[in-house]
Amino acid sequence: MTTQLTDADRARLDAATAALDPPFAVVDLDAFDANAADVLRRAAGKPVRLASKSLRCRSLQDRAIAVGFRGQLCFTLPEALWLAGHGAQDLVVAYPTADRAALRALSHGPHTDTITVMVDDVAQLDLIEAAARGGAPVRAAIDVDASWWPLNGRVRIGAKRSPVRTPGAAAALAREIDGRRGVALAGLMSYEAHIAGLGDRPPGRPLLGTAIRAMQRASARELATRRAAVVAAVRAVAPLEFVNGGGSGSVERTAAEAAVTEVTAGSALYGPALFDGYRAFTPRPAALFALPVVRRPSPSVATVLGGGYHASGAAGADRLPRPVLPRGLRLDRVEGAGEVQTPVLGEAAARLAVGDRVWFRHAKAGELCERFSELHLVSAAEIVAAVPTYRGEGEAFL
Repeated sequence: MTTQLTDADRARLDAATAALDPPFAVVDLDAFDANAADVLRRAAGKPVRLASKSLRCRSLQDRAIAVGFRGQLCFTLPEALWLAGHGAQDLVVAYPTADRAALRALSHGPHTDTITVMVDDVAQLDLIEAAARGGAPVRAAIDVDASWWPLNGRVRIGAKRSPVRTPGAAAALAREIDGRRGVALAGLMSYEAHIAGLGDRPPGRPLLGTAIRAMQRASARELATRRAAVVAAVRAVAPLEFVNGGGSGSVERTAAEAAVTEVTAGSALYGPALFDGYRAFTPRPAALFALPVVRRPSPSVATVLGGGYHASGAAGADRLPRPVLPRGLRLDRVEGAGEVQTPVLGEAAARLAVGDRVWFRHAKAGELCERFSELHLVSAAEIVAAVPTYRGEGEAFL
């Protein structure tokens, strides 16, 4: 489980940011660097591609690359073009694109050797070739469904991503790519969201945790066998530069597969609250944000300004930001975290005064950066830099 923050952490963070008025966001560089080193250790020498959307801050993405991450897995093609324009290399777009203007810019621009787009359908190939007509071939990777289909396919567990599932389907798409002039096959990807992105030790729910672990073990066995067969079938058609898999929650398991040439990670560097429910690793909370107490509706409740920074995914309490400092705070079950205000309850709330700050952790990682223009980088008990997020640089990629 994630290392818990202490009163000493609160004193250190308050001292480092004493000159700032909340709301603001910080990244603890000591925790960030420790998390990055732990991800590389867990990969056991297999290359780790950085998930850019998990950081959404070029300065910190560069920091991760500098310590050993290799290349980046991007969210959108416009993001990849923007990063390439700032010198980033080896960029793979994790999701299919229908952005014709961006495809034209890629095919007719200087970054065709740097960026690879994702495909899982012949219709996407048609769109790419039509948009990029007259330009250089666009590098493409095949996205393969990693979900688990037990009971002879009557149940599907995992994200509803690619329609390409079997070795035969993957090889057929590879042949289609290989026969076209406007697209060149570069790699293959399969992301097991139900393993990498689902905590196997949900707090306070041991029976659910047991069920999740059993599901993940069975799915991982099936996927390892199928992924190896898919890779072999595609390589019989054309060579592959990379086979990407996994995420922060499955680094060790995915890296152990011989068919996988690289794994992806990113969220673990920030150590968001959803990672409190994993057994395999213990990230340190690195990204936090502070909100000011602005009212006291009762002696036992303090209300901070803003706070409705909900994480993506199915709505639920686990998608809400978590008040972590001072220790002992909790959200109100009725109001939760609101756009304009967030009441906090608990013993510690009675000791908060108007003007005090409450420290929160976001449920996810890079989504926090959509709310703040800059991140204050803290080391020990001082701010060593303030760096822009994507938002701070005037960019919002979806």
